[in-house]
Amino acid sequence: MTKPYKKRRTEQDSDREAPGLERVIKRESPGREPSITIAIADGPAIPRPNDPGLYSAWKFVMVAVPCLLLFLTTYDRLAGLIASALPESPGGLYAWLKEVSTKGNNYRDFFFFMPDGLAVTFQITIYSIGVALVLGIITGLCRISKIRIVNFTASVYVEVVRGIPLLVQLFYIYYAIGNLVTVPPMVTAVSAISFCYGAYMGEVVRSGIEAIDRGQREAAMSLGLTPFQTMIHVILPQAIRTILPPIGNEFIAMLKDSSMVSIVAVPDIMRRAREFASTSFAYFEAYTTVTLVYLFMTLLLSKLVSITETRMGKNERR
Repeated sequence: MTKPYKKRRTEQDSDREAPGLERVIKRESPGREPSITIAIADGPAIPRPNDPGLYSAWKFVMVAVPCLLLFLTTYDRLAGLIASALPESPGGLYAWLKEVSTKGNNYRDFFFFMPDGLAVTFQITIYSIGVALVLGIITGLCRISKIRIVNFTASVYVEVVRGIPLLVQLFYIYYAIGNLVTVPPMVTAVSAISFCYGAYMGEVVRSGIEAIDRGQREAAMSLGLTPFQTMIHVILPQAIRTILPPIGNEFIAMLKDSSMVSIVAVPDIMRRAREFASTSFAYFEAYTTVTLVYLFMTLLLSKLVSITETRMGKNERR
């Protein structure tokens, strides 16, 4: 038996494969059977009931995070309630609880300072996913086009954008292009994230289209449909079922990457944390709360992706 080994997945490795939340790699040696099958997740771990370990961990964290947030934002009041049930004494536990209950709670103060920043974070993410999806569909269709200049242009866009970090793109739009034309912070954020993720979406769409059996296209053409009608009425409806889960995965990644936009003065949740910490010096409390809020949002969205995947699988089996 050959020794199993692991190979890191790259975007270029998936050129002819259907997109998915996980891909399977089989390593074959000359003259031997495949030695190992490795499943590699392209994004956040998606909780599925058929993976008991991951699913149990997801349920534990999903319950623990809100409970921890609730405790952190109410611990001073809880300390006051416990102190009121104890006999008064100049020192010991009673004095400590009394001090905790009267000191104030930076976690709660920031939690009520944060909502408008959270709304901006969701606003940026939703706008970006809409624009990136349109860019991705156009790019994916151009990538499979037989017109050389169209295919070449889309390929250059994909390769260039995927080779530049999102942070660099944000700086370039806000400072470099902003030096020539005034670009508002919100426009910068949506443009950079959309432009970046549009390239990845394009590869998802292209892979989804290429995953459709060629016989579908040939059957549609034999019935007299034009290539455009075949793509709109036959290929894309089937490809959508394939690409929806990966798009959900990209949405989660986009939500996490939106935390970078605070550096260009967008008043998102991270910017609000920085403003709060700079005036109260409660850096630990502010960034701990932000961490837990992002974790909760990511876990919730990953479950929604899992539910979408399951329902689509059931529909396909019918």
